[in-house]
Amino acid sequence: MQTDTLIIGSGIAGATAALRLAADRQRHITVITRASEAIDSNSQYAQGGIVGRGPGDTSEFLIEDVLRAGDGISYPPAVQVLAEEGPDLLRDVLIEQAQVPFDRGEKGELLFGLEAAHSERRILHVGDLTGKAVMRALLATLAEQPNVQILTGKTAVDLLTFPHHARDPLAVYQAPVCHGAYVFDQDSRQVRPIVARQTILATGGLGQIFLNTSNPPGARGDGLAMAYRAGARVINAEYIQFHPTVLHMPGATKFLISEAVRGEGGILLTPSGEPFMERYDPQWKDLAPRDVVARAIYWEMLENDYHYMLLDIASHMKAEAIKARFPQIYARCQTMEIDITERPIPVVPAAHYFCGGVLVDTWGQTSIPGLYAVGEVSCTGVHGANRLASTSLLEGLVWGARAARRIQDKPAPDRIAERDVPPWDTANLVYETDPTLIQGDMQTIRNLMWHYVGLVRSDYRLSRALRELRHLWLEIEDFYRKSRLTDGLIGLRNSAQAALIVARAARMNLVSRGNHYREDGDS
Repeated sequence: MQTDTLIIGSGIAGATAALRLAADRQRHITVITRASEAIDSNSQYAQGGIVGRGPGDTSEFLIEDVLRAGDGISYPPAVQVLAEEGPDLLRDVLIEQAQVPFDRGEKGELLFGLEAAHSERRILHVGDLTGKAVMRALLATLAEQPNVQILTGKTAVDLLTFPHHARDPLAVYQAPVCHGAYVFDQDSRQVRPIVARQTILATGGLGQIFLNTSNPPGARGDGLAMAYRAGARVINAEYIQFHPTVLHMPGATKFLISEAVRGEGGILLTPSGEPFMERYDPQWKDLAPRDVVARAIYWEMLENDYHYMLLDIASHMKAEAIKARFPQIYARCQTMEIDITERPIPVVPAAHYFCGGVLVDTWGQTSIPGLYAVGEVSCTGVHGANRLASTSLLEGLVWGARAARRIQDKPAPDRIAERDVPPWDTANLVYETDPTLIQGDMQTIRNLMWHYVGLVRSDYRLSRALRELRHLWLEIEDFYRKSRLTDGLIGLRNSAQAALIVARAARMNLVSRGNHYREDGDS
């Protein structure tokens, strides 16, 4: 299969890139996703909102807030791009073109919310269903584009790179170039190459490598692992943002309690009803950056043997206002027999957002020609050591649009002939994949990452994690090379690789900063 641009992932970053590229009717764009529905991505689970520009706000104010949250290692040129281009793109793409129904006041004016570590009210939202509303509108607009093809149930196995996959042995002397990807069809269980002039990775994050996460099942580090194997540069992998407030409930994926709840006046309490955040951040208190709040909850739980903490919005907001502002949170908690208009919500921290990733420039270009990365899989440098709330959707929007612009303006690599692409090797496959083994190995990875590479780290914990992860990675690679593929096996392989990348980066960095906290490190 040949296409002009292959986009792997259908969240806000991939969908935006596809929509902007579709303006060139001569270009054919193929979007693939491993999910059964294109809307099933991390983007649709974003509750709080997306950064805009509220009354009295400026790009300079936003830049200051992002840099402060990033704890000294956000990349200023990238932050400037986000702050200066983001609000205009939000208006042009989401409001005018996709017609996202952001919440408005009685006179039709946009309503702006406040979230932790923001100095201004600048968050646009659709109740607490912002991500879902944005993705429904974007994908509906994308479906109207005649030159965009969206394929579901298609799992990228590996990037197609020359000289790595070239038939010609002399190609080894050439610089690496990405020409698409090998893709597994979940229905036919066949792997076929999709050859493309440019490839955009938009595969999202890796929260599922941790025992507790707010991420959906597909967030298993696929894009990071594929790019790493292809030789792309990866940075800042130690910086994993743990959201301080997810609903205390069984299961690996936990329901997110938006930061906007604290933005609207919610207060964190111990199970006995005592506020505690002033002890950890006297200035910001409950609106402190996420890493501070998450560690405060972790320490309170550890020192006092608490199983959860409490988030009280009922005492600070009227019942009808709570239902209107947080309809999804209210409904979900009701299913757990928790009425958030009457009593506090039991919460715990969970892995939420990957601040590192595949290094890209301000146009989304990776270190491999022909390969772009946008959204959570990439590291633009915006987030530094800790992401400022509600900047992730905006980053995906901005870099999705910028990658499309660069692809349109820059000459594409030469198209390779299909005959030059070797077929997927299915020889010597002796095993059928056992789902029980996959589930067991995934659980081992999640436990290792949560307990040894989690909120609070030390050299001993990280060393033990690396020893066990290396052994597990070798076993999984051996099994992978002898087994018939399934989506689960592909995900397990990628999760093991992603876990190793994160653990290695965490052990090498002795400086506590932002999301990366070392008990035995420098501050």
